[in-house]
Amino acid sequence: MPEHDLKRLMALLDHEFADQTLIRRAITHPSLVGGRRDAARQSYQRLEFLGDRVLGLVVADMLLRTYPDDSEGDIAKRHAGLVRAEMLAEVAATLGIGDYLRLSTGEIESGGRRNPAILADACEAIIGALYVDAGLPKARLFIEKYWKAAVAAVTAPPREPKTALQEWAQARALPLPEYRMVDRTGPAHNPLFVIEVTVLGHEPVTASASSKRAAEKEAALELLRCVEAGDDADKGAAAK
Repeated sequence: MPEHDLKRLMALLDHEFADQTLIRRAITHPSLVGGRRDAARQSYQRLEFLGDRVLGLVVADMLLRTYPDDSEGDIAKRHAGLVRAEMLAEVAATLGIGDYLRLSTGEIESGGRRNPAILADACEAIIGALYVDAGLPKARLFIEKYWKAAVAAVTAPPREPKTALQEWAQARALPLPEYRMVDRTGPAHNPLFVIEVTVLGHEPVTASASSKRAAEKEAALELLRCVEAGDDADKGAAAK
């Protein structure tokens, strides 16, 4: 990466790295260094691991201070929604991190700069790099800046989609939702799972994500929206 691009990225993050190798590693995809004996140290993987833990800690603290009356279970539900890959990818996209990623030619050609899974990983790695270079206060400032609105946005704890869809079906004496993997594509380090969910009497819905579990949750959420919209329409018709 040219030096002026690195300076622009540090300005974007509002931090001049004392150790600039950290920010370089935070934007280096494993595909660029694959095969090297020290590949784990040269890509963002180790910083991503650390950033995930730092993000979890700071978001947990933000939630406890924002919702002092919530139970541990409700805090956990909020927390799961705020540290998910989709949220990280959204923050990375807002910052334009994709433009700074160091990727192999193959990843660039396959759309890696806009790949949500890669963006999410890089965002976590940047958090990890901020923590290593300047400590928790700097990492906290970054997280609070980009997560504050999301922390305050939902007044009620979010429901876990698969549980909510199961409860919806059980309340109507329907069989439990069925999940089926339709497809799995992409390399081993960056897979994409396509999952279909079906509830008796309703059109199946598919969703994709970088893990089977995440794809199931996204599919359940989308089907839940569909069936609840149908319930609302039936109630409206009955009221006329």
